[in-house]
Amino acid sequence: MAKIFKWLVFLALGLMVLLAVVAYTLHRWVSTDDFRQRVQREASAALGVPLTLDRVAVDIWPLPAVALSGIVVQSKPPLTLERVEVRPEWRPLLLGRLEVATLLVRRAVLPQQGIDALLLLLQKKKQAVPVKPGASPSVPNVAPEMNRLDWLPRRTVLDDVTWVNASGARTTVKGEARLGVDGLPEGVSIKLTEGNLQGLEATQDRVEAAAANANGATQWDVRVNVGGGKVEGRVGLQRGFVPAAAAPVKPGAKALPAARSAEELVLQGELKTSSVEVAALTAPAKALTGLLDATTTLNARAATTAALVDALQSHTVFTVRDAVVNGLDLAKAVKTVGLSRGGQTRLDTLAGQVSTQGRSAQLTNLVASSGALSATGNVAVSSAKVLNGSVSVTLAGDSKIGNAIGGAVGVPLVVGGTLDNPEVTLSRSALLGAAIGTVLMPGVGTGAGASVGEKVGKGLRGLFGK
Repeated sequence: MAKIFKWLVFLALGLMVLLAVVAYTLHRWVSTDDFRQRVQREASAALGVPLTLDRVAVDIWPLPAVALSGIVVQSKPPLTLERVEVRPEWRPLLLGRLEVATLLVRRAVLPQQGIDALLLLLQKKKQAVPVKPGASPSVPNVAPEMNRLDWLPRRTVLDDVTWVNASGARTTVKGEARLGVDGLPEGVSIKLTEGNLQGLEATQDRVEAAAANANGATQWDVRVNVGGGKVEGRVGLQRGFVPAAAAPVKPGAKALPAARSAEELVLQGELKTSSVEVAALTAPAKALTGLLDATTTLNARAATTAALVDALQSHTVFTVRDAVVNGLDLAKAVKTVGLSRGGQTRLDTLAGQVSTQGRSAQLTNLVASSGALSATGNVAVSSAKVLNGSVSVTLAGDSKIGNAIGGAVGVPLVVGGTLDNPEVTLSRSALLGAAIGTVLMPGVGTGAGASVGEKVGKGLRGLFGK
């Protein structure tokens, strides 16, 4: 028995020495300049744009890993990554399968224009591949036991990764994400160290199936600390199928095979915002400041996760305490009955509702109030931050003008400009009424005339169908 044990020990030692020699040889071969240049050529051919590397390394201890350093993708502008490290799972690797345990990206700068240019090149390259008549598109030779989720890293670590948007603004993030066996996130943590939302910290944790609702949706608890306040809530994702509509069949014709149902993803969520400084959400612009309290519902339906972003709809009921509207003086606009640019409007309370579709927003049921001013209205915000809407402003006061304008009428103002540079003007019909009111009752009749002129203008549009 002792002899057999001794031989087993010698065999184990021999295997360990053999593995060490193989690992050392592999490490030396991968680190050579010839291997680095070969990787550069293969990667450049695959991407359709030149790629350069400073170094390729293979580490065995404490975990097996392949690391690429000094990566530059020469798109316009270029993408730079100081280090990308891939750590595979040990056991599947010994069985000949590649399953990525950890993906580490460190000190990367990723301009959006460069990403778009690279994706465009890859799309053109894919379309340029000829397909013979009658032949189906080629399918990669993947082993049948290989699951497509095996290629997704179970853990992704971002260390000082900077995204640069089309206007040149930089956002740097540190974060970590863990995926479950179904490819959905188990947990995500993010911290923004540079950019408009600098200091934001967010976490997303998967809810245990026993605690989730009965509709089969996967749910996550979301927590965000930003602007001195917090956003908390729960978001759920459910997979389903939408039955395809059956094609009409003419009498006597043969019925066609039933169409296959299409897969659909349904996203739903509810969030609560408490005491968040509005300016922290809109930085660097400060069109509005104040403490935001809100409740938000989210809904989206799409066939893919990427399409969910464009299909996302939200509805928010909000209140802003101690609000200040910068770049717009509503009281001055009423008193002058003309164009107003610059200044600010202080409000005790600003409340309303916001509905969004993609990047467009619609503000409805706006109600603003302060000691001397109240306003109501509706304003739309386009994806380009262009404002379009109207507000009715009433001033309160003891003076003859204040009583005539504020106590009796609401002066209608058209909201225009952009989110960063808003402006208000009288509509044409209100402007005509203001001019007439000024002639009949100088000063006092201006606001009343504007209100009457707007009502007359609406009546004329209705009369002529315009």
